[in-house]
Amino acid sequence: LARVILTFVLLTLSAAGNLAVLWAGAGGRRGKLSHVRVLLLHLAAADLLVTFVVMPLDAVWNITVQWRAGDLACRLLMYLKLLAMYASAFITVVISLDRQAAILRPLAIAQAHRRNRLMLYAAWLLSAGLSVPQLFLFHTVTIRSPQTFTQCTTWGSFPRRWHETAYNMLGFACLFLLPLLIMVSCYSRILLEISRRMGTGLFSKEVALRRSSSNIPRARLRVLKLSLVIVSSFVVCWTPYYLLGLWYWFCPRAMEETVSQSLTHVLFIFGLLNACLDPLTYGLFTIPFRRGLGHCCRGGHGAGPEPCSPATGSSRCSATSLHAKRSTTTTPAHETPGAQSQLGNGTGSVDSNYL
Repeated sequence: LARVILTFVLLTLSAAGNLAVLWAGAGGRRGKLSHVRVLLLHLAAADLLVTFVVMPLDAVWNITVQWRAGDLACRLLMYLKLLAMYASAFITVVISLDRQAAILRPLAIAQAHRRNRLMLYAAWLLSAGLSVPQLFLFHTVTIRSPQTFTQCTTWGSFPRRWHETAYNMLGFACLFLLPLLIMVSCYSRILLEISRRMGTGLFSKEVALRRSSSNIPRARLRVLKLSLVIVSSFVVCWTPYYLLGLWYWFCPRAMEETVSQSLTHVLFIFGLLNACLDPLTYGLFTIPFRRGLGHCCRGGHGAGPEPCSPATGSSRCSATSLHAKRSTTTTPAHETPGAQSQLGNGTGSVDSNYL
């Protein structure tokens, strides 16, 4: 019961935060949105998928214990669950790559809209494509004795144990490991580049037109702080759960004998907390979004004029598919690590076109 209540609390907070970001970012705005704002809105949309698919699915499943929605809903919801997690991870990577380009190639802003549009298309298409196996792997299984019990599971879908392990490892790599490595690489290069430029003082005339010397320390500090917060949030929230997943995939019996179900539940809920932290990190803590949200809350019709300030982006990382099979008499067999974590925030040229 405590897990269900906590999940619904997180759902409420995440929905409020991400809907507020959508409202502040797009509500009532006229004209073309900046490419950074478009990225943040896509990220908020992916977070909302996690909020309205992963969270309620987990909560309701823990109330009913067994699966009561039928085979079609089993396949479709498992597909949407993984799609939401992939989208969160991949859009996070897109934002990280965009922030890297803004710092390493500050004069290429003209190509930013087209580049980001293509990357967003790729992110959503990959998310949809990589989730397709869920439609065929998950199905309902009914046990008639000693009493009728139905569950949505992958039982019987993998001819060999190592096939299931390989599938889970692919999800782990795409949802957690690769996004983390890319984001850490991007923000490391950003910090190194800003440090190099500040140390040498070598700025071209064109770059100097876009940023003042007083904004460089501020941009560097913003990138450093946001990068550390975002990456730390992602790592702290999801690493324990994925490490537990790795243990289960390779040594399921040892893990089940050592780790209690309650700890597994706690780690999963802790991972979902990342979706609530994302709006605070990449949206509400930036000047343009705070200003836009405040304007909307005062009954305005969208975000007002925004001052030139270091552009910031954000991201999240997501999670993987852990098939934690459970006893059919205690807990539902749906424990698929899904999470969304938000990472990524970079600082580009001081140009109002960014936000």
